[in-house]
Amino acid sequence: MVGSTSLGPVTTTDVRPAVRGLAPTRVSPALLAAAGSVCIALSSVFIKVSGTTGSTSAFWRCLISLPVLVVLVWFERRRGAGRRRVVLPLLAGVGLGVDFVLWGDAIALVGAGVATVILSVQVVIVPAVAFLVYGERPSGRFLVAVPVLLGGIVLAGGLAGTPAFGPDPVLGAVLALGAGVGYAAYLLLIRHSTGPGAREHTLMLATVSAGVVAAVIGLPTDRLDFSPGWPALGWLVALALVGQIVGWMLISTALPRMSSSKGATLMLVQPVAAILLGIVLLSERPSALQLVGCAVVLGSVAFVGKARRG
Repeated sequence: MVGSTSLGPVTTTDVRPAVRGLAPTRVSPALLAAAGSVCIALSSVFIKVSGTTGSTSAFWRCLISLPVLVVLVWFERRRGAGRRRVVLPLLAGVGLGVDFVLWGDAIALVGAGVATVILSVQVVIVPAVAFLVYGERPSGRFLVAVPVLLGGIVLAGGLAGTPAFGPDPVLGAVLALGAGVGYAAYLLLIRHSTGPGAREHTLMLATVSAGVVAAVIGLPTDRLDFSPGWPALGWLVALALVGQIVGWMLISTALPRMSSSKGATLMLVQPVAAILLGIVLLSERPSALQLVGCAVVLGSVAFVGKARRG
């Protein structure tokens, strides 16, 4: 999929039930997945209205979410011991930290909706890197979709000099692409570092590592604010708890209860919701060509996703 873990975009291959009994079985998993996607889409809104830099939003979302993750790890260990790796989750968190920082800065430059759509490029980057590193042959659909997706990104980010929303849409698009590369690295490493019964443990270590990366990037550049004050800190609390923890728990509870094709389709709610929320709540006004580019990107992602499910 696309989407975001509630640490970042989420894929249908990344999730398992987070907490058993989180929601009654009578609740539709499709409704849970859609609600989780909207929670994650709100992340871009919270980041923008907080007015903080990418390093600041990344650092605080990791710090605030850690106590909740510690509780989840405690419950996980009570359910049974699994193989718990340390090095790979920490390395995966480096990619996640890069994703958080660059995406946070991209939102301010090109808008919450467009930055989130461009981040979806990770769906193409992951199979490309998997082919180079692991020899996993990409599908024919993937090869067809890549040039189309790149064209959509050019339109969405105004990279060809076309009209675009935002104070610096070109730089914002480039940063969003860099965030997609960082998240792709996270996905590739995390899928080899999580064993049965160790998902929350892995997520907690990756979150710690991501927070350290935010500090390493932000301190030398003077873009990390340890005291953002109110109301900025309140928005960052909402980012960590609603956009990250609640969104991830809802999605990770819902996806195992539905088919992969239905789950992947519902995950596209996230970037679409980010565009709509940006327009309605933030008064963002992407140009017509940007919206066309976003539609092309999402169509390409859905096209590739269908091949991966097959």
